[in-house]
Amino acid sequence: MAATDLLAGVSLRPTTPDDREFLVGLYADTRKAELDQVLWPEGARDAFVRMQFDAQDVQYRGANPQGTFDVVEVDGVPAGRLYVDRRASDIRIVDVALLSEFQGRGIGGALVRTVVEEAAASGRTASIHVEVHNRARALYERLGFTPVEERGLYLLLEWRAP
Repeated sequence: MAATDLLAGVSLRPTTPDDREFLVGLYADTRKAELDQVLWPEGARDAFVRMQFDAQDVQYRGANPQGTFDVVEVDGVPAGRLYVDRRASDIRIVDVALLSEFQGRGIGGALVRTVVEEAAASGRTASIHVEVHNRARALYERLGFTPVEERGLYLLLEWRAP
């Protein structure tokens, strides 16, 4: 995915071990509403977030060994992540997340549109799992994704060329 395909100032680069603290913070930011519902003893919230991030990271990388795991940067500043697994007939968006201060700028939509354009150009579908009540679901549906399977709290959404 070329940076020129994204919004001005938005680029992708592969994650490195040096990104760990940023990625843990991003994970915490995406779960802030849930985490704020609990009164945490000193240090417990941070320990919980790190444990959950590690479990998610191991699961994502284990289930998608050929995936790309990129940091999204805006004007050189880490702003989010885009994890994609390019399969033979489908391009799976494993995860797309932005820090709250970068949301609402069209960045997430641009990232997803770039994956859809790649899928269209290569004759593949694009897909993503989303929590049933996640507000990003509306974005994916506006971009042409439709529900194809329900898996507990998650929906598998798929984009197919018209």
